[in-house]
Amino acid sequence: MSPFRSYIELGVMPEIVEAIEEMDWIQVRLLALAYCTARPPRQKESLPTNIQAEAIPLILGGGDVLMAAETGSGKTGAFCLPVIQIVHEALTETVKGKPLKSSAKPSIDTKVKLNPFDRSDQLAIDKDGLICQGREHFQWLGCRSNIGVVKGKFYYEATVTDEGLCRVGWSTDIASLDLGTDNNGFGFGGTGKKSYARQFDGYGEPFGHKDVIGCMLDLDNYEIRFSKNGVDFGRAFEIPQKLRNSPFFAAVVLKNAEMQFNFGDDAFTFSPPQGFRTLSKSTTDERYHNIKGPNSSSKESRRPTHSAPTALIIEPSRELAQQTCDQISLFKEHLASPAIREVLLVGGENPKQQVNLLREGVEMVVGTPGRLDDFISSKKLDLSQVRFYILDEVDGLLAQGHSELICQIYNKLPKVSTDGKRLQIIVCSATLHNEAVKQLADKIMKYPTWIDLKGKDSVPDTVHHVVCMIDPTKDKGWLNLRRDITTDKVHANDLIKSTSATPETLSEAIKTLKVHYLVKAINALNMEQAIIFCRTKLDCDNIEKHLIELGGGPRAMVNQLSCVCLHSDRNRAERQQNLSSFKCGQIRFLICTDVAARGLDITGIPYVVNVTLPDEKENYIHRIGRVGRADRMGLAISLISTVPEKVWYHTCPSRGKKCHNTKLKENGGCTIWYDEVQLLKNVENHLNTKVATVNSDFVVEKTVSGEKIVYGGKKSETGENKGHFEQLASTVSELATLEKQVQLSFLSMQFNRR
Repeated sequence: MSPFRSYIELGVMPEIVEAIEEMDWIQVRLLALAYCTARPPRQKESLPTNIQAEAIPLILGGGDVLMAAETGSGKTGAFCLPVIQIVHEALTETVKGKPLKSSAKPSIDTKVKLNPFDRSDQLAIDKDGLICQGREHFQWLGCRSNIGVVKGKFYYEATVTDEGLCRVGWSTDIASLDLGTDNNGFGFGGTGKKSYARQFDGYGEPFGHKDVIGCMLDLDNYEIRFSKNGVDFGRAFEIPQKLRNSPFFAAVVLKNAEMQFNFGDDAFTFSPPQGFRTLSKSTTDERYHNIKGPNSSSKESRRPTHSAPTALIIEPSRELAQQTCDQISLFKEHLASPAIREVLLVGGENPKQQVNLLREGVEMVVGTPGRLDDFISSKKLDLSQVRFYILDEVDGLLAQGHSELICQIYNKLPKVSTDGKRLQIIVCSATLHNEAVKQLADKIMKYPTWIDLKGKDSVPDTVHHVVCMIDPTKDKGWLNLRRDITTDKVHANDLIKSTSATPETLSEAIKTLKVHYLVKAINALNMEQAIIFCRTKLDCDNIEKHLIELGGGPRAMVNQLSCVCLHSDRNRAERQQNLSSFKCGQIRFLICTDVAARGLDITGIPYVVNVTLPDEKENYIHRIGRVGRADRMGLAISLISTVPEKVWYHTCPSRGKKCHNTKLKENGGCTIWYDEVQLLKNVENHLNTKVATVNSDFVVEKTVSGEKIVYGGKKSETGENKGHFEQLASTVSELATLEKQVQLSFLSMQFNRR
């Protein structure tokens, strides 16, 4: 039996499972822990991760999914595996000509439902064709049924299932989808108005959420009427002479609303008036089929194009986008023809080459917000066939200010595919306990299933995190360090005096002392490898330069403090090389902004140092979460200033490029005062615990229950676990004895009864 049979049981195709097995997926992740050293990886596991076991069946089943789990828990596979499978199956059918074979006679659906091919582009219809939803706040979205009638008396019900504006009624097949605004459609709206030819007159009474509207068409007497919750309002319209030979279809138009229809296949909430029949009971000679369908020339633009992608994945950084694209390439390796083609759309690459790849044809696009926005607005990227909209690390995307762009892209996507499948939205987040994430889900997702395997933020027991308080009023060492340490020049225009204690002087002192304390921590703890987090790209560059010089210089054969930077000002090739060098242990220190805290595949790190606390408490969790992976112990140290520090906060158009405006933000400048003491309080309140403090000698307590801990090494299977096991041993033994007694008692009773 394949060790990855569990993936097949989740519904994953054998060809994809074969790729997973060849990748030795979990083994690959464990080898990364070894950092190219001789550490033996543990035995391969056979089960999908928890997030994969939960998410894969839901996505294969067609639902919207909102998931949260720890970084490194397999979220990428959780959405990539099922999406690749569905995209490949759809591509195979299209190539074989099953759904859209032009030579085939159009299939006729005899069940009355809403027609996905005769609707506004942004109107969503469920797979059964009985529920429609429009989420535009300023635009009416309409639709008609797939079957109309030319004679007889018919009735259907429409229930308002969500707040918003709606209008229902009847129209011909050439009427505007904005029901009641031309002379081919008749509508009754929630404001208590009937409408025809854009004339709105009072009729009946207003209706709203949970009200049931009965729509009656009498082609024997050529009139239309409506009811609300069983109360008949009488004749609303007399059908004009010129329309009396036209077929009539059930019609609806919505504005930020949702309605459910019953054409007679289910029991009505209120019985039809005497003499009226349900649309579903109409006979063949009474029916007229809406020719606007998948084979209709008038809807030819809805046919899938070979260049338009089926899946769109947005990542907050180039590294994450590359990582996801690489995973897709591996997962699809054994899929039979037709091959799935993926394209990476990120900055720093030749846009002409990316355009050429799109023109050649693509099924999956992975990109970052900036490049996607550019390609979509310039119409280089066709969104007409997108069926999967995936937002990875959405909390990171929102923190970057991309909420509006996410919604703009969503509004451009078709809500129903050419084969009647609804748009599926998959959202991955580091946490679901984020109000911005919840608000976005409410805007764009349809009854999503929430998978929260992370819960509220907490620190794993494999992570020790401490803070070192730096007080420049007590540590005057910065006076002798200023010549050797380059700072961010925020105080380039300020008068810094050793004899003064102005806020500016103390702020400059902190900038110098933090670099000094970083080096002290590295040496005191003999750090083999660490991720060093800085607040700005300039801080990263300055620390990189200082460590390289301190470790022997850029030309040293062996630099004792070898380091590289990872931030958006470095080109893609350099970032990839830096990341690879760090993973393989060739480089000791990775200096980065928060980009590395957002899902990058860097595991098994023994140490993390926060040179500056992040301004978002959630990012503190992401940062320190880089250590303590795979049951290995890790230590995170945060260097905290006891005084406010003046830092860059660029609001200028160049976002810091050649900016030297050191005035405060409120005075039109690009700086703010940064209070780490308050930020630390925010973190402690968020975690509901006090963070331990270490002195400037960085003598960190390395014992738990008397056993020494090696950071980066496996968590001891004795120690506190051993004590816990010993406490439980007697209880478990007693339970086993009781279980035996119960079973014997049961068997004895059964035997005596016989």
